Amino acid sequence: MNNPFGQVLVALITPMDHDGEVAWGDVERHVDSLVSQGVDGVVISGTTGETSTLTDDEKLKLIKVAKDVAGDRARIIQGGPSNETAHAIQLAKQSEDAGADAIMAVTPYYNKPTQAGLLTHFRMIADATDLPMILYDIPGRAGVPIRYETILRLAKHPNILAVKDAKGDLAEVSRVLNETDLLYFSGDDPMVLPAMSIGASGLIGVTANIAPQPYRTIVDAVNRGDLAAATAEHRLLEPLARATMRHIPGTVSTKYILHGLGRISSPRVRLPLVGPEDSEATLIENDLAQVHGLAGVDFTNFRPDRNAAAGGALPKIAGTTR
Repeated sequence: MNNPFGQVLVALITPMDHDGEVAWGDVERHVDSLVSQGVDGVVISGTTGETSTLTDDEKLKLIKVAKDVAGDRARIIQGGPSNETAHAIQLAKQSEDAGADAIMAVTPYYNKPTQAGLLTHFRMIADATDLPMILYDIPGRAGVPIRYETILRLAKHPNILAVKDAKGDLAEVSRVLNETDLLYFSGDDPMVLPAMSIGASGLIGVTANIAPQPYRTIVDAVNRGDLAAATAEHRLLEPLARATMRHIPGTVSTKYILHGLGRISSPRVRLPLVGPEDSEATLIENDLAQVHGLAGVDFTNFRPDRNAAAGGALPKIAGTTR
């Protein structure tokens, strides 16, 4: 089927200053850097973007800023958008008006709805706009999976075209790919190549904030059938993906690393997220010491700042205010 999303998508961090306010200049520079390095799409205010602590105004401004920077070079996708169906519908409509190219709707977290509730939730969001939509299946955070039978029913909706899979069940992915026209995106950075080897379309990656070019290399190699080249790049990426995803939430580690590389002004996250403790920072830095030969990233001058990352910020306006 047609792919309106691209293949190399980044789950964008939301750069912030030390007080926890969005650092708009950093947002512009970061988006431009990613798109310039071959990213097809940018997912705004998803899990990695700290969606739970962003206000609606911030989420919509992120779309507009990213769209202004990316232009026609990349798709801008609204992540989230909410675990409340009415709020998710509202944000989907507003995101379309703000210029978003697509919606990525996450399984309602904390609510733990039944599969009938999930079916209704996703269908109503998909009905709300003309935008193509990605289902985000992440039971580790949401508390419930989107079951195979539910995915098959959702696949019949004309606007639901893809799944971001953070479930890790490749047998189920194969089955859905065999029985539907849905596109699949790996939502687990170490699983990009295994997922693509059975037919996934690409990735929505956290580590791609730091090093998008290697993911471009893997995707392009798979597209031309060069498994050896894809595997070689996968191996080079492994310690970086481990540093980003294994020890603490990916948002925190990614900001810590990007700040140490001088790419963002502050590694600050909003509470209840906090920066890495010394023991966690040590684990991240030990993994980074094993990163060699990756295009677009050089840790020779990596200067992590544990003091700047310590603690978390309390923003002036609560994220659920709308």
